[in-house]
Amino acid sequence: MTVIATESLSKRYPRVTALDRLSLDITPGVTGLVGANGAGKSTLIKILLGLSPATEGRAEVLGLDVATQGAEIRERVGYMPEHDCLPPDVSATEFVVHMARMSGLPPTAARERTADTLRHVGLYEERYRPMGGYSTGMKQRVKLAQALVHDPRLVLLDEPTNGLDPVGRDEMLGLIRRVHTDFGISVLVTSHLLGELERTCDHVVVIDGGKLLRSSSTDEFTQATGSLAVEVTDTDACPDGTAALHAALAGAGLATQPAGRAADGTPASGRVLLVDVVDDTTYDTVRDAVVGLGLGLVRMEQRRHRIAELFQTDGGSHEAAHGRPVETGRPHERGTADAA
Repeated sequence: MTVIATESLSKRYPRVTALDRLSLDITPGVTGLVGANGAGKSTLIKILLGLSPATEGRAEVLGLDVATQGAEIRERVGYMPEHDCLPPDVSATEFVVHMARMSGLPPTAARERTADTLRHVGLYEERYRPMGGYSTGMKQRVKLAQALVHDPRLVLLDEPTNGLDPVGRDEMLGLIRRVHTDFGISVLVTSHLLGELERTCDHVVVIDGGKLLRSSSTDEFTQATGSLAVEVTDTDACPDGTAALHAALAGAGLATQPAGRAADGTPASGRVLLVDVVDDTTYDTVRDAVVGLGLGLVRMEQRRHRIAELFQTDGGSHEAAHGRPVETGRPHERGTADAA
């Protein structure tokens, strides 16, 4: 089943082409839509919701034509906007109940669904406070709650981690993942942060200047490479265990290089070596070298690509519209809490 399908979809303004003959099919699950600011992500969402007409081409959401069935699409789809749009003098309960009623739920069902949804997003204890006193993270959770309250089949989340610190981002990404795993709701989430999509999504769609660059599963993006990530501890005899292991493996004829990041994507702190796998004996050679040096083995595992690496090596495709690059690091790796 396809939840979103576009065919040669274009949106042109007098001086800008926001979407350029975009054709894609999105199936159920959690799909990431990645591109730099200005790549066309928000424009695509507005068209999919029937809020903005396409210049040419066609699109369907849940089998409904966006050009003629926008109201029906909005009944079945939840939408979390990018920007802050919450009334400050209204409580989360009042606002989400109102949005539930707007989606067609009767009063009793709207109140029950609101309580359940606010509990799910972690705002149940704060539900009666005016939203003007909420933190950025709490406001993002309210926006997510109103997108879920009417039990949609699909939710469109536009930059849901905007303005959040690293902890808030991780919590929001966990909530997004649970939207699908716990409730079976499909998700399309936009972001300019590749690391977020890698951890959250089943499928990734990359657009640049309104054009489709790539659409494939996260597993295909992050497929295993022919190298091992090896991390060792230092000892009194080998104060720099990584350097000693590097020398020993080079002496055994293995090609090694330091890794900028560990195999799981975390900063490697200079302790991880990437070892080219020649054959099955490579594992034995690494083990024997570690033992011979008296080092402690922290990890030895087959390394996987990170999505960011493909952007850095794939012909410069990470340079998106207007010369603005897609952010490739995780927020705390870049030393900033606000990547937006």
